Amino acid sequence: MRIKELFGRGRPLFSFEFFPPKTDKGMEALRHALGELRGLDPSFVSVTYGAGGSARERTVELVASIKSEFRVEAMAHVTCAAASAREIGLVLDRLAAAGVQNVLALRGDPPEGETGFRRPEGGFSHANELVAFIKSKWGFCLGGACYPEGHIECRDLAEDLRHLKLKVDAGADFLITQLFFENAAYFAFTARARALGIGVPLIPGIMPISNVGQVKRFTSLCGASIPAPLLARLEAVAEDGAAVERIGIEHATAQCRALLAGGAPGIHFYTLNKSPATRRVLANLLD
Repeated sequence: MRIKELFGRGRPLFSFEFFPPKTDKGMEALRHALGELRGLDPSFVSVTYGAGGSARERTVELVASIKSEFRVEAMAHVTCAAASAREIGLVLDRLAAAGVQNVLALRGDPPEGETGFRRPEGGFSHANELVAFIKSKWGFCLGGACYPEGHIECRDLAEDLRHLKLKVDAGADFLITQLFFENAAYFAFTARARALGIGVPLIPGIMPISNVGQVKRFTSLCGASIPAPLLARLEAVAEDGAAVERIGIEHATAQCRALLAGGAPGIHFYTLNKSPATRRVLANLLD
């Protein structure tokens, strides 16, 4: 099923993001999480994609397994990082052969050890170039990323939105936001996007907080912010993991309810390959 065909059916889309584990123990934990979350009938799941060849192989294998074994629609992340157009094309051919119909086209982060993104030889510099390349030959339904608070490398919100318009004009069918913790950022971003003529669905990306240090690291890397009142509550119980998780679930549930009430087409959960918090939030929404 092509993800763009799931919109407008009278129910919100709920989806989960996973990353390919590097160890057998990690894969066992992921399979457990997939089994638990499958019972909540997700619209689709997505699998991230690393810059190295072995990481790409794990993405292809995991996406194919999710689709065939777990019978859940799966979307593969594909990035521009450290790969030529020919190498990316081979990955896309494998995904198509495995029956995968959905791809999230991203520029990607710089390879480990590099401080800035460099155009790979024979490759692409920006996600809109990757989207156009995929559209030129393959029939995938294409998702893209968007940034309610601006990309970490482009804090000018108007300029960042113009870059996003190029991605949509190149053929992106829907967009998933970077994580955020303040709904006003999403609704303001949506209004700006619509005013610029971006009409595709904008799915908010939500990460239930379960670790204070971890969420601080993530937000510093991606440029998202944590509202001061929420951060104060978390820091007050930072050494109590159960209390942090309760606050995270409570905040994410309230966020999601308000987003859906405000017209968001669904919720994409950043799971970090774990199921308990995400499962609790989604169960609260479906209750």
